[in-house]
Amino acid sequence: MSENIIDTVIVGGGAAGLTAAQVLGRARRAVTVVDAGAPRNAPAEHMHGYLGHDGLNPAELLAIGRREAQAYGVRILSGAATAVRRDGDLIEVVAGDEVLRARTLLVATGLTDVLPAVDGVAERFGHDAIHCPFCHGYEVRDRPLAVLGGDNPAMSVHQALMIPQWSRDLVFFTNGLEVDDADRARIEARGTRIVDGAVAGLVIEDDALRAVRLADGTEIPREAVFVGPRFVPQDDLLLQLGAERGAAGPFPTVPVDPMGAVAGQPGVWAAGNVVNPMAQVIVAAGAGSVAATAISAHLLERDIAADLARVAPAI
Repeated sequence: MSENIIDTVIVGGGAAGLTAAQVLGRARRAVTVVDAGAPRNAPAEHMHGYLGHDGLNPAELLAIGRREAQAYGVRILSGAATAVRRDGDLIEVVAGDEVLRARTLLVATGLTDVLPAVDGVAERFGHDAIHCPFCHGYEVRDRPLAVLGGDNPAMSVHQALMIPQWSRDLVFFTNGLEVDDADRARIEARGTRIVDGAVAGLVIEDDALRAVRLADGTEIPREAVFVGPRFVPQDDLLLQLGAERGAAGPFPTVPVDPMGAVAGQPGVWAAGNVVNPMAQVIVAAGAGSVAATAISAHLLERDIAADLARVAPAI
C-alpha cells in the first residue's frame, strides 16, 4: 500500500472522533484526526453523566483523549476539513494545504445550536442559560428557574414539563410560542407559571443571571434559564459526498445504520451529534467506539481480499 494512503480519516476531535481514533489506533490502523477545535460543549465548565469523569471540564476530557490517541500513533491535524471527494476506492479529504487520501472516513463534526434571538442568551449559554437538564439541572436545583420558548417548540414544552423535577419554582416564558390548551393544562398542573408575551432579554449583574426582562419592561427574578436551541448538523462533508438528510423528525439528519455506516456511502461512517442531536458526551463516545469497530471490520475484509488476490497466481 502506498505510504500516503492511510486507513481512516476522522473529521472531528470531540468525544466521538477521539474515541474512534483510540480504538483504531489500538487496532494498529493508520489514522489521522482533523480537528477544528470548536466542540459544541466548549462554553460549558463541566460535564456530567460520564462514568468516572463526572464534573470534569469538557476541554480537559478532550486533552486527555488527544494524548491517549496519540500514544497509539494517531495523528492529530489541527484545522478544518473543507472538502471531500472520492477517487476510486479512496476518499480524499482537503484540510488546509493537505489532501488526505484514506480508505475510510468517519465524520464526527457535531452540530450548531441556534439559540433564541434574545439579548443575553448567547453570552450566558453554557453558564446560566442552559439547554440540557441532564447536563446542568442538578447544579441549579431548587433555584428560581425559567424556560424560554424558542425555535424548538417541542423541546420548550418538554422542558416546561420536565424541569419541575429539579425545581418547583419555574416560570415558562412562551416568548411568542403558541401553546395549545392541552399543553397549558399539563404545564400548569406541574405547578409552573406561564407568562405570555415577548422576552426582551436577560438581566445580568455581577456575572450572573438575575432576572428575565419582558418587552414591556417587567423583570421577573430568575437565576437560570433553559432554552430550546434549533439543532443544525454540521454535515457538509456528508452532503458533498451525496448523502441526504432524512425527512423524519423536526431536525433531520443524515441516516446511519446501528454501526454508524452512512446510507448509500460505502466506506463512510458518522457518529455523535452530527447524526444524533440528543447524544450526550458518553453516548457520542460510545457511538465513536461502535463506528470504529465497524470500520476495522470493513478494512479487514478489504485486506483479506487484497491478500487473496496477491497470492492467487502462486496458488
